[in-house]
Amino acid sequence: MADDVITLGLVDDEPLFTAGLAMILNSQSDMGVVWQAGDGADAIRRQAISPADVMLVDVQMPHTDGLAATRQLAAAGQPGRVIVLTTFDVDEYVPAAIEAGASGFLLKTTPPDQLVAAIRTVHGGDAVISPGSTRKLFDRLQRSRSCPEPARSGTPAERRILDSLTDRETQVLRLVAQGLTNQEICEHLWLSMPTVKTHMGNLIAKTQVRDRVQLVLFALQTHLIDIEDVLVDPQGRH
Repeated sequence: MADDVITLGLVDDEPLFTAGLAMILNSQSDMGVVWQAGDGADAIRRQAISPADVMLVDVQMPHTDGLAATRQLAAAGQPGRVIVLTTFDVDEYVPAAIEAGASGFLLKTTPPDQLVAAIRTVHGGDAVISPGSTRKLFDRLQRSRSCPEPARSGTPAERRILDSLTDRETQVLRLVAQGLTNQEICEHLWLSMPTVKTHMGNLIAKTQVRDRVQLVLFALQTHLIDIEDVLVDPQGRH
């Protein structure tokens, strides 16, 4: 395939679903499905042989499920990013998928145009996250963890990383955790896009995370931002 084509791997135990999805994605001029797998173990093998830029992975599959496969791919340092797909918007799936290393979480009922846009977003190095989904993620994480609020201030290593951030990097991290895009951060802080991208690169390097969604988790785990902060949208949106 051409260098500018986003290569895709589809992982689902329902052949009719992956066949239909492949038809939609292959119709895009900048996308191409290079392999399809029936479970997580098969996906790991195929990704090692023919790495895809983005993998769309179902959660519930026999043998190795989507979350386990995502963890193993991330732990092995395999190239490619993962978008987790699921039929049900189950509370525990969202934090589990993000913590496993996924760069996105989508329902299978997502309209095709939104799915295509999400793939491009993830391939571009960002994550599929919006103010609405950020709020839901925080709410689910808050409800899914039994430890009291004061204990969720991060590990000593995470606290050291947080202390190493500059004031501007901390500002940017808070806005990322509230779901703002790079362009919105530019407008909110009156910064140029190259400057915001530099801050984003520094944040990802210092925190040693994969992407924007992992930055949100870091902000939560270090108690830099609370659910109340997420509910206040700095852009004035509802």
